[in-house]
Formats: sequence, structure tokens, C-alpha cells
Amino acid sequence: MTESQNTDLGAARWRQLVACIIAMLAVANLQYAWTLFTTDLTRSLNASLKAVQWTLTFFVIAQTGLFPINAYLVERFGPRIIVALASALVGVGWIGAGLANSLPALYVSYSIGGIGAGAVYSATIGIAMKWFPDRRGLCVGMVAGSYGFGTALTVYPIEHMIKSSGYQSAFIFWGAIQGIVVLIAAQFLRMPPASWAPANWEAIKAKVQRKVQQSSRDYTPQEMLRSGSFYMLYLMMTLVTASGLMMVGQLKPICVTYGFDKYALFGGFTVLTLTLLLNQVLNGSARPFFGWVSDHLGRYDTMAMVFILEAVAITALAIFVNHPIWFVALSGLMFFAWGDIYSLFPAAIADIFGSKHSTTNYGIQYTSKGLGSILALPGAAWLEGATGSWLPVFWTAVGCNIIAAALAVLWLKPRVARLIKQQAAAIQNEDATARTQEAVVQTVTAK
Repeated sequence: MTESQNTDLGAARWRQLVACIIAMLAVANLQYAWTLFTTDLTRSLNASLKAVQWTLTFFVIAQTGLFPINAYLVERFGPRIIVALASALVGVGWIGAGLANSLPALYVSYSIGGIGAGAVYSATIGIAMKWFPDRRGLCVGMVAGSYGFGTALTVYPIEHMIKSSGYQSAFIFWGAIQGIVVLIAAQFLRMPPASWAPANWEAIKAKVQRKVQQSSRDYTPQEMLRSGSFYMLYLMMTLVTASGLMMVGQLKPICVTYGFDKYALFGGFTVLTLTLLLNQVLNGSARPFFGWVSDHLGRYDTMAMVFILEAVAITALAIFVNHPIWFVALSGLMFFAWGDIYSLFPAAIADIFGSKHSTTNYGIQYTSKGLGSILALPGAAWLEGATGSWLPVFWTAVGCNIIAAALAVLWLKPRVARLIKQQAAAIQNEDATARTQEAVVQTVTAK
């Protein structure tokens, strides 16, 4: 590849990033606006909260369980065609939910939406990981952040439509819009050529390695699955994902418990509406922010720092949950700390196991979100029903974050350091062997 071609592609990657962000903005509501519909669904379908919350669990399982397959299809056929097909599933997910008159129909519709959202997510995160090895934490965070931030743009009009026209109309109208936006964004998506690297990549790579340890080889998914580091990352992401999804899915039921769904604060906005707005802004902005921090501080120290911050925020929330202003502020802080996982974990997967198979490798890692959703949604609803309080749910989330923080710095960080050191030593030995063989050949030739 010529230098001019490399430069042209280097400029084009920023257009790719914008298209990824738009696509992710469009699918954010499927997860983060779900809580707005839960109370109306329990009444309309005459179902318990626990039964309704299985809908989002099935969505997350469909999104994450098929994530590795979606990632493989993206690498095999390219992101444009896969995301274009996914746009139809994204639209059907919410339109079908609006037409559903039973729990099974709701489950199926939302699961279809989950497949579409997972395909969009895998394609756009994969694009960011491969186009930006020099700014992996920041750019993956920007794409993942748009998935967190998207609902902040639509929460008020969706909530208003639910109140004025009913939740069915909101599902159908916004489902159609989301599908169309994803379809348009898909037309601009593509992966970089296999031989492409940023300009002056070797010099940049040496600088990056001083801050963030990156693998010198590419691991296939099969090789990754034989690594203990992968399973530790998987456990950590399950624990922390569960703590955040608990608030994502249960926010409105929690607000209803404490009367915050109708408690007006600034500008006539209810505590629920303000909390959703603040949560999504902070959740979205946290992903590029902590991705950037991790590019400079290191992945695992950043993980430990924010997991502890989330544990502190949830502890304070449990203490001051009855106070509306504190509820808004502390839940926002919790979401800010939680948002980092969707930039740090994909970046860590690419750091440890290389870029070549990073889309598929992170697809496998991302299935941990499905496991976490079972703990966070029906699990949390069951725990609240069994104890009559949301406090045990909060304290469980605190414990999950403390365990994950300890694993990040006490186990994963030194293990990865040893792995990278072993790889460097192996490369040096290979180079030394190659030089020796070359010298022998030259000697024999001279004779």
C-alpha cells in the first residue's frame, strides 16, 4: 500500500467513526428506554414486573448470545450488508413490541430487536477497534458511548408519546425511525484493508506500548478460549454488567416504589425523567472519557478505579435513596462509573489477543452481558420481591464491583504483563535464530 493510499484511508477512518456513532445512537433506545415501558406493560398485559423484565433479559441474551456469530459474519461479509440487514430487525423489534398482546409475543419481538442491535454493536465496535489501534480506548469509547448517550436525545419525546398516545404508538413510531437511521448509516461502513495501519504506525506503536501493553501476535478465537486471561475478563464483565443493568432495567420500578415517577423537580421534570436524562448523558460520555484515560493510565488500573467509584456511588445511593435530589445525582454518578466497561473491555480484548480477530473475540467476550442480565433483571426483581426492598439489590451490586476491582489489579494486570513479556522474549529468540541461520547461510555461500 502506497503512502498516499495510507493517508487517504487515515482520513476516511474518521468518516467511518461518525457513521458508527449514528448507527449506535439509533439502537440505544432498545435497551436504555426500556424502563419507560415496564409499568404500562405490566398493566396492559396483566403481568408481574418479574415476568415483564424477562423481555429485556431475552433482548440482552439475543443481543449477546448471537454476538460472536454476528461478529464472524461482519468479518466474513463486511459491515455494510450485515448492518443493513440488522436495520430491519431493529425496526421489527419495537414495532412488534407495540403490536404484541401477550408476553410470548413481546418476548419474541424484543428478541428479534436484540439480534439486530447485537449486529450493529458488533460491526461498529469492530470497525473502531481495527481503524484506530493508536486511539483504541478513546474511539471504541466514542462508539460505545453513543449507545449509552442515544436515549438522552429521545427520552423526553418517548415519555411524552407514551403519556399522550400510549406505549404502543411510541414503540411503533420510534421503531420505524430507528430502523431507517440504521439502514442509512450502514451504507457508509467498511473495514480497513488487512495490510492497513495508521501513518507512522511503528513509531506510534512503540509510544503506545509504554502506556498500554498490547499483544505482539494475533490470537484466534480458539486460542483465546484456552487463555485464563479471557475467563477472568469474562467474569469481571459479568459482575460489573449486572450491577449497571440492574439500574437500567429497574429504574422506573425503583422510582415508582419511592414515588419519584410523579415527583416534579426542575422545570416540571419528574425525578424519573431527570434521572434518565442525566444517566444517559453521563453513561455515554464516560465511555470515551475513560477510554482516553485508559490509553494513558493503563486498562487495568482504570478498571479498578472506576469499579470502586461505582461501588461508592451505589453505597451512597442505598443510604440516600429516599431523597429525590440525591437519587438523581448518585444514580448519575453510578452510570458514569458503569459506562466505562463498554470501552475498556473491548480495548482490553484487542490489546491482549490482537486486532486481526478482535471483532469475533470481543463478540465472544460480550456474551457475558447476557449472563449479567439474568442476575440484573429477573434476578433483581426476584430479590426485591423476596425481601420487600431494593436495598439488598444495591448491596449485591456493590459487592460485584469490589470483587471486579480486586481481580483487575491483583490478578489480571500482572498476568497480562507476564504474557506480553513472554511474547517479547519469544520474538527476540525468533529474531536471534533467524540472524544465526542467515549468518550460517552466508558463511556456507562464501566458502
